[in-house]
Amino acid sequence: MAMLKMMNLGTRSPGKTGSHFDPNSDLFVPNERKDIITSTTCWAAMAALLVCLGFVMGPVQLLKLYGIPYMIFVMWLDLVTYLHHHGHEDKLPWYRGQEWSYLRGGLTTLDRDYGWINNIHHDIGTHVVHHLFPQIPHYHLIEATEAAKPVLGKYYREPKKSSPLPFYLIGDLLRSLKKDHFVSDNGDIVYYQTDPELSGSSSK
Repeated sequence: MAMLKMMNLGTRSPGKTGSHFDPNSDLFVPNERKDIITSTTCWAAMAALLVCLGFVMGPVQLLKLYGIPYMIFVMWLDLVTYLHHHGHEDKLPWYRGQEWSYLRGGLTTLDRDYGWINNIHHDIGTHVVHHLFPQIPHYHLIEATEAAKPVLGKYYREPKKSSPLPFYLIGDLLRSLKKDHFVSDNGDIVYYQTDPELSGSSSK
Protein backbone atom coordinates (compact mmCIF):
# COMPACT_ATOMS: atom_id res chain seq x y z
CA MET A 1 0.00 0.00 0.00
CA ALA A 2 2.76 2.42 0.93
CA MET A 3 4.61 1.55 -2.28
CA LEU A 4 1.47 2.22 -4.32
CA LYS A 5 1.12 5.60 -2.62
CA MET A 6 4.71 6.45 -3.48
CA MET A 7 4.19 5.41 -7.12
CA ASN A 8 1.06 7.54 -7.35
CA LEU A 9 3.00 10.55 -6.09
CA GLY A 10 5.82 9.94 -8.53
CA THR A 11 3.69 9.53 -11.62
CA ARG A 12 0.41 10.83 -13.03
CA SER A 13 -2.48 9.54 -15.08
CA PRO A 14 -1.79 8.43 -18.66
CA GLY A 15 -1.26 11.40 -20.93
CA LYS A 16 -0.27 13.71 -18.08
CA THR A 17 3.18 14.63 -16.83
CA GLY A 18 4.57 15.78 -13.50
CA SER A 19 5.69 14.36 -10.17
CA HIS A 20 4.96 15.39 -6.58
CA PHE A 21 8.69 14.94 -5.89
CA ASP A 22 9.92 17.23 -8.67
CA PRO A 23 10.09 20.93 -7.68
CA ASN A 24 10.06 21.87 -11.38
CA SER A 25 6.90 19.89 -12.09
CA ASP A 26 3.99 21.68 -13.74
CA LEU A 27 1.92 20.61 -10.74
CA PHE A 28 3.41 23.52 -8.81
CA VAL A 29 3.79 27.24 -9.24
CA PRO A 30 7.34 28.68 -9.07
CA ASN A 31 6.99 30.09 -5.54
CA GLU A 32 6.26 26.56 -4.25
CA ARG A 33 9.62 25.22 -5.42
CA LYS A 34 11.33 25.57 -2.03
CA ASP A 35 8.42 23.85 -0.31
CA ILE A 36 8.65 20.87 -2.66
CA ILE A 37 12.41 20.61 -2.15
CA THR A 38 11.87 20.65 1.62
CA SER A 39 9.09 18.07 1.40
CA THR A 40 11.08 15.72 -0.84
CA THR A 41 14.17 16.05 1.39
CA CYS A 42 12.14 15.18 4.49
CA TRP A 43 10.53 12.25 2.69
CA ALA A 44 13.94 10.91 1.64
CA ALA A 45 15.30 11.38 5.19
CA MET A 46 12.38 9.41 6.63
CA ALA A 47 12.89 6.63 4.10
CA ALA A 48 16.60 6.48 5.02
CA LEU A 49 15.72 6.41 8.74
CA LEU A 50 13.37 3.47 8.20
CA VAL A 51 16.08 1.56 6.34
CA CYS A 52 18.51 2.18 9.21
CA LEU A 53 15.93 1.11 11.79
CA GLY A 54 15.36 -2.06 9.78
CA PHE A 55 19.03 -2.93 10.22
CA VAL A 56 19.08 -1.96 13.91
CA MET A 57 15.88 -3.62 15.17
CA GLY A 58 15.21 -6.06 12.37
CA PRO A 59 12.54 -5.94 9.67
CA VAL A 60 9.94 -7.90 11.65
CA GLN A 61 10.05 -5.51 14.60
CA LEU A 62 9.96 -2.54 12.25
CA LEU A 63 6.93 -4.04 10.54
CA LYS A 64 5.16 -4.42 13.90
CA LEU A 65 5.96 -0.95 15.22
CA TYR A 66 5.72 1.06 12.00
CA GLY A 67 4.64 -0.94 8.98
CA ILE A 68 1.34 -2.33 10.23
CA PRO A 69 0.16 0.89 11.96
CA TYR A 70 1.10 2.82 8.83
CA MET A 71 -0.87 0.46 6.58
CA ILE A 72 -3.91 0.75 8.86
CA PHE A 73 -3.62 4.54 8.75
CA VAL A 74 -3.33 4.59 4.94
CA MET A 75 -6.31 2.25 4.51
CA TRP A 76 -8.43 4.42 6.81
CA LEU A 77 -7.28 7.56 4.98
CA ASP A 78 -8.20 5.98 1.64
CA LEU A 79 -11.62 4.97 3.01
CA VAL A 80 -12.33 8.48 4.31
CA THR A 81 -11.22 10.06 1.02
CA TYR A 82 -13.32 7.64 -1.00
CA LEU A 83 -16.45 8.27 1.07
CA HIS A 84 -16.07 12.03 0.66
CA HIS A 85 -16.52 11.56 -3.08
CA HIS A 86 -18.73 8.46 -3.36
CA GLY A 87 -21.66 6.67 -1.81
CA HIS A 88 -24.39 9.31 -1.79
CA GLU A 89 -27.97 8.32 -2.57
CA ASP A 90 -27.98 10.84 -5.42
CA LYS A 91 -25.59 10.36 -8.29
CA LEU A 92 -22.79 12.93 -8.17
CA PRO A 93 -21.50 14.29 -11.48
CA TRP A 94 -17.95 14.37 -12.74
CA TYR A 95 -17.10 17.48 -14.73
CA ARG A 96 -14.52 17.68 -17.49
CA GLY A 97 -13.35 20.16 -20.10
CA GLN A 98 -15.35 23.36 -20.33
CA GLU A 99 -17.90 22.10 -17.81
CA TRP A 100 -15.39 21.83 -14.98
CA SER A 101 -14.73 24.66 -12.56
CA TYR A 102 -13.15 24.86 -9.12
CA LEU A 103 -16.55 25.62 -7.59
CA ARG A 104 -18.33 22.80 -9.38
CA GLY A 105 -15.64 20.32 -8.39
CA GLY A 106 -15.81 21.34 -4.74
CA LEU A 107 -19.58 21.06 -4.62
CA THR A 108 -19.53 17.44 -5.75
CA THR A 109 -17.81 16.38 -2.54
CA LEU A 110 -19.65 15.14 0.55
CA ASP A 111 -19.57 15.93 4.24
CA ARG A 112 -19.51 12.94 6.59
CA ASP A 113 -20.19 12.56 10.30
CA TYR A 114 -17.65 10.28 12.00
CA GLY A 115 -19.10 10.41 15.51
CA TRP A 116 -16.41 10.33 18.17
CA ILE A 117 -13.75 10.23 15.46
CA ASN A 118 -14.57 13.76 14.26
CA ASN A 119 -12.18 15.36 16.73
CA ILE A 120 -9.38 12.94 15.86
CA HIS A 121 -9.85 13.91 12.21
CA HIS A 122 -9.69 17.64 13.01
CA ASP A 123 -13.27 17.84 11.69
CA ILE A 124 -12.28 16.88 8.14
CA GLY A 125 -15.80 15.47 7.82
CA THR A 126 -16.69 19.06 6.90
CA HIS A 127 -15.22 18.29 3.51
CA VAL A 128 -17.20 20.60 1.22
CA VAL A 129 -15.98 23.81 2.85
CA HIS A 130 -12.48 22.33 3.05
CA HIS A 131 -12.53 21.89 -0.73
CA LEU A 132 -13.99 25.31 -1.45
CA PHE A 133 -11.79 27.20 1.03
CA PRO A 134 -8.71 25.07 1.81
CA GLN A 135 -7.08 27.98 3.62
CA ILE A 136 -9.60 27.74 6.49
CA PRO A 137 -7.90 26.05 9.49
CA HIS A 138 -9.48 22.88 10.81
CA TYR A 139 -10.63 24.51 14.05
CA HIS A 140 -12.93 26.82 12.07
CA LEU A 141 -14.36 24.24 9.65
CA ILE A 142 -17.54 23.54 11.62
CA GLU A 143 -18.53 27.19 12.00
CA ALA A 144 -17.54 27.86 8.38
CA THR A 145 -19.76 24.99 7.23
CA GLU A 146 -22.72 26.32 9.23
CA ALA A 147 -22.20 29.76 7.70
CA ALA A 148 -21.96 28.33 4.19
CA LYS A 149 -25.06 26.13 4.31
CA PRO A 150 -27.62 28.92 3.67
CA VAL A 151 -25.53 30.18 0.77
CA LEU A 152 -25.01 26.76 -0.79
CA GLY A 153 -28.68 25.82 -0.40
CA LYS A 154 -29.61 22.73 -2.44
CA TYR A 155 -25.99 22.27 -3.46
CA TYR A 156 -25.08 21.23 0.09
CA ARG A 157 -25.89 17.64 1.01
CA GLU A 158 -26.51 17.28 4.74
CA PRO A 159 -24.60 14.28 6.10
CA LYS A 160 -26.28 11.50 8.03
CA LYS A 161 -25.89 11.78 11.79
CA SER A 162 -23.57 9.15 13.21
CA SER A 163 -23.70 7.11 16.38
CA PRO A 164 -20.52 7.35 18.50
CA LEU A 165 -18.86 5.01 16.00
CA PRO A 166 -19.70 5.55 12.31
CA PHE A 167 -20.92 2.05 11.45
CA TYR A 168 -23.46 3.52 9.04
CA LEU A 169 -20.61 4.26 6.64
CA ILE A 170 -20.23 0.53 5.99
CA GLY A 171 -23.58 0.54 4.19
CA ASP A 172 -22.63 3.62 2.15
CA LEU A 173 -19.32 2.03 1.20
CA LEU A 174 -20.87 -1.29 0.14
CA ARG A 175 -23.57 0.45 -1.88
CA SER A 176 -20.96 2.52 -3.70
CA LEU A 177 -18.67 -0.43 -4.36
CA LYS A 178 -21.63 -2.28 -5.84
CA LYS A 179 -22.73 0.55 -8.16
CA ASP A 180 -19.91 3.04 -8.77
CA HIS A 181 -17.54 1.26 -11.14
CA PHE A 182 -16.60 3.63 -13.94
CA VAL A 183 -17.39 6.85 -15.76
CA SER A 184 -17.72 7.13 -19.50
CA ASP A 185 -14.79 8.33 -21.58
CA ASN A 186 -17.21 10.52 -23.52
CA GLY A 187 -18.90 13.69 -22.32
CA ASP A 188 -17.98 16.60 -20.09
CA ILE A 189 -20.65 15.85 -17.47
CA VAL A 190 -20.58 12.17 -16.57
CA TYR A 191 -21.84 9.96 -13.76
CA TYR A 192 -20.65 6.71 -12.27
CA GLN A 193 -22.05 3.69 -14.04
CA THR A 194 -22.37 0.07 -13.02
CA ASP A 195 -20.46 -2.76 -14.66
CA PRO A 196 -22.91 -5.69 -14.78
CA GLU A 197 -20.06 -8.19 -14.56
CA LEU A 198 -18.90 -6.67 -11.29
CA SER A 199 -22.38 -6.15 -9.85
CA GLY A 200 -23.65 -9.60 -10.79
CA SER A 201 -26.59 -8.16 -12.74
CA SER A 202 -27.44 -8.68 -16.37
CA SER A 203 -28.19 -5.03 -17.15
CA LYS A 204 -26.94 -1.59 -16.05
